[in-house]
Amino acid sequence: MEQTGKIKVLLAEDEPFLGKIVKESLESRNFHVLWVQDGLKAYSAFRSFDPSICIVDVMMPTKDGFTLTEDIRKVNDRVPIIFLTAKSLTEDVVKGFELGGNDYLKKPFSMEELIVRMNALLDRTTKVKTSCHEQFTIGRYRFNNATQELVLGEDIIRLSFRESALLKMLIEHKNQVLDRKVALDYLWGSDSFFNARSMDVFITKLRKHLKSDDDIGIVNIRGIGYKLIVGGAAEA
Repeated sequence: MEQTGKIKVLLAEDEPFLGKIVKESLESRNFHVLWVQDGLKAYSAFRSFDPSICIVDVMMPTKDGFTLTEDIRKVNDRVPIIFLTAKSLTEDVVKGFELGGNDYLKKPFSMEELIVRMNALLDRTTKVKTSCHEQFTIGRYRFNNATQELVLGEDIIRLSFRESALLKMLIEHKNQVLDRKVALDYLWGSDSFFNARSMDVFITKLRKHLKSDDDIGIVNIRGIGYKLIVGGAAEA
């Protein structure tokens, strides 16, 4: 049942005790929480519930959190996704970001930390959504920020929400350095190690999307940020 005025949260967590604690804690803070205990039900619930944010356990029966996130991203590029996991290996973190996750929280965690991270993601998503929608020309490409499309001739590359937002920031700083911390604070909510690794993944994706024009490059300015170079001596 719809609860007017409350932010809808999809919680996919198979541990009964943890799921109950998270659900009750969030509901006490005026969130509307739908809790499911396996990945297959979570995907079905996502399609019908249309949440504003998802909290996803990595290890779940029937469909793990990574696969669930991959499925969600096929139909929705925008909804923030926070992973809950007992794992902390860098490769697992990077994999989660590559599949479209927005943040990572290692078990055990405090509810206050989870809520801070949720609010940061919801705030960033709202800011980027309400930023002005414009069209840009980048070398031989045309970029439509409203439709999240990068066009080269007859070819259309459909960008994710995060790819589109990051590319727009790079374009606004074309041939200048985009400060790494500024981008991380605006799009990710903080310049933490995990968020920085996430941004590196998205920079790599944008380089691949723009590779058909040799006059375009995204250069890493070590320790400072990134520079989108258009026209002349572009190097990826």
